[in-house]
Amino acid sequence: MKKQTGFTLIELIMVIVILGILAAFALPRFADFGSDARKASRSAIDGAIRSASAIAHAACLVDSGCDATAATATVTLDGQTVDMVYGYPAGSATGIGVAADVQNVTAAYASGVATFTVGTSCTVTYTQPSAAGNAPTVAGVSTCP
Repeated sequence: MKKQTGFTLIELIMVIVILGILAAFALPRFADFGSDARKASRSAIDGAIRSASAIAHAACLVDSGCDATAATATVTLDGQTVDMVYGYPAGSATGIGVAADVQNVTAAYASGVATFTVGTSCTVTYTQPSAAGNAPTVAGVSTCP
């Protein structure tokens, strides 16, 4: 009679259980999906703000009632009035806040600067132009925790 070699069923099950326990503790340390999600949200908000600013600027240029060289003006986008500064959305809730219409973020507005925050420290900052012929600046913190 030939002697059988190999692993018993119990040995195989124990190896699988040990690998499962190791994976349960090791995977969260190597895969931080929350940080990736916050970075993606910040990137999406950055894109939305840049696009909204460009669309509002184009609308102001073609609208005879909007003076792109004036310190204050308004333009209508999708039935919403957007406050404009030198042909771009103002850094306010009634300016870039209406034009971009970003959801699920914390927005703060002060002195022509709009700051959109995802989580605790992933931010995108929109600064309205300071003079005719200048474009707004959009900057973000790329090191989201």
